[in-house]
Amino acid sequence: MSGPANQDPQKLQIIKKRSFAFRLNIFFFLTFILFSVLIVRLAFLQLVEGESYAAKEMQNELKTNTIPPIRGNILDREGRPIAYSTSTQTLYYRLNNESPEKLISMAEKLAEVFRTYGEDPEEQLTAEEIMERMDAWYGYDGKRREPHNYSWVPRRIKTDLSDGEIAYFVEHRDEFPGFEIMEESIRNYVLEDDGETGIAVQLVGYLRQFSTASNLPDSYLNIYKDPDLTYEYLPNENVGLDGIEFAYQKHLRGKNGYRTYTVDSQGNITSEVTVQAPTKGSDVYLTIDIDVQLAAEQAIEDHIAFMKQPDLNPRTYGKGAQATTGYAVAMEVDTGKVVAMVSYPDYDPNIWRGGWISTENYEKYQYFFKNGTIRESYPNYEDDEERKKHPTSLVYLGSTIKPLSVLIGLQEGLFTPNEYYYDTGEYYFGRDRTRITNSNRARYGRINAEDAIRVSSNTFMSAMIGERLAKREDGLEIWDHWMAQFGLGVSTGSGLPNENPGVKDYYHEAKNASTLSALVRASWGQQAKYTTMQLAQYVTTLATRGQRVKPQFVEKVVAPDGSIVEQFEGPEILNVVDVKDEYWDIVHRGMLRVFTTGFEDFPYEVAAKTGTSQQQVYGGEIVDNAVFIAYAPADQPKLAVAVVVPEGGYGAYGAAPIARAIFDAYDQKIGLRSEPTE
Repeated sequence: MSGPANQDPQKLQIIKKRSFAFRLNIFFFLTFILFSVLIVRLAFLQLVEGESYAAKEMQNELKTNTIPPIRGNILDREGRPIAYSTSTQTLYYRLNNESPEKLISMAEKLAEVFRTYGEDPEEQLTAEEIMERMDAWYGYDGKRREPHNYSWVPRRIKTDLSDGEIAYFVEHRDEFPGFEIMEESIRNYVLEDDGETGIAVQLVGYLRQFSTASNLPDSYLNIYKDPDLTYEYLPNENVGLDGIEFAYQKHLRGKNGYRTYTVDSQGNITSEVTVQAPTKGSDVYLTIDIDVQLAAEQAIEDHIAFMKQPDLNPRTYGKGAQATTGYAVAMEVDTGKVVAMVSYPDYDPNIWRGGWISTENYEKYQYFFKNGTIRESYPNYEDDEERKKHPTSLVYLGSTIKPLSVLIGLQEGLFTPNEYYYDTGEYYFGRDRTRITNSNRARYGRINAEDAIRVSSNTFMSAMIGERLAKREDGLEIWDHWMAQFGLGVSTGSGLPNENPGVKDYYHEAKNASTLSALVRASWGQQAKYTTMQLAQYVTTLATRGQRVKPQFVEKVVAPDGSIVEQFEGPEILNVVDVKDEYWDIVHRGMLRVFTTGFEDFPYEVAAKTGTSQQQVYGGEIVDNAVFIAYAPADQPKLAVAVVVPEGGYGAYGAAPIARAIFDAYDQKIGLRSEPTE
């Protein structure tokens, strides 16, 4: 048997050559087929689809960039600016995947650029501050951290770039990946003459970046796009976050503009750029008068400083030595226009410049931001434990409630106009015989309702109103109803954000003690805390004899072309209180006879009521808050004023002189008899 091993080696060699030749032929054949297919395909692309692809190659893409508008101005009633916007160049940073070494190197180089080309080399950002604003994945120490904002949100590094800084960045742009310069508007707030504080700053409010503000609850800012796309917000634009800036955001903002152009596949612009200019925001004219506002602010600051003098009589002014805060609202009786609103201390709102605030400034001024005339604001103490020992801006009304207490008593038939009460200086109620006394335990003898307002008798209010109303099954509800009719315990309707309706402690007292205790104490102002704005509306309602007027803060809104968007059309009456004229007369005469420090030489009759509300604070200490309400001229009321000075002592000494300064400023500038006296 023979096999391959036995075949002739020469024959085997021939067989191998033939096999190799066959495989080689197959390879060349397949290669030929493949190249033939490619040639046919290329010919098809060139001859059949060539035009189509050539068209696609030349096809342009439409690009649209949004141009944010310039924000409208906020002005006083005469058109003097309080807040205005200017255009500026700002440096932004977007997160890149840079190493910590690279980030630190860029921050240090930027700090050097700012020192070299900035307008004020000694007050430029440090490298560490720049790293903080970059909000990157690493801090200046090189350690890993979590950014505070989303990665796609641009970080504002510096506004108001100088020409030198702009030129440097344009020339060295490649050295700073992630950085870019954008044009935007910057909010400026006019300062007082001292150059340290703004004008009505808590009323006006401030701006924050939309990316931050939109995360806040219960805000229109939660909606990224308005139904009208021209109001589309940009992540890095600044929006109103409080006060008028917030309440009139849509009017102030304006409408976006657009920059439209086409680019080819390489990103080159292939057409002329079409620009639809943004529409500037409307200007908002406030009812605030700058002169009256500044006088009110100065009066509070000066009087608080005055009460700290060590040689003052501790039985009068000396009781206000611990005061650090003060609040005032001046409201026109016939229109409801608020001409002054002060929440003291105030601050320089330009610390929010660019919608951003430094950690240092936030910690320093955080208790100044809230408008204490409409909400609860805490005094500024560095130590939390010390802060608890002092009252907030919400205080008991004290004796300023007594004109209303008398009206309730008369209208509800608890006593008659001719009924007298013998005031022994003490009043006892309840099974445990709880004692109520007058201020300084004064005894007033035989007094009627008018006298009770004049001398501020606690015992009259307790016996004639509190005790008698408590005998009615719905006495507490009756009291609460009357409070609401005068704007106490309910919204004033001002439209300002975050307004506090007040705290009704009389319900708590009724539940934990008795209805009798609640109404007796409430009758002379110790069972509910209200805002200064509510007090102003309350005294205005007294001045109008029952018309509760809505507070007005805006005179008009004017579009960039001068057309009127909104116009104040007159007072808005929220409700009318039905009380007999005879009862109004009694209250009015009682308020005319109230002793008020600082009004001795006032050229007009003033109807007023002082109040000293006692309040227990953390630690058990009892403090005295100075409260004062008044309207003048008494025969034809033009202006109503409410002043609250927590820890200010007696209202006649701690608050009344502030009100006098406000009346004087209004009379000189606008006129209590419709003509200015200056």
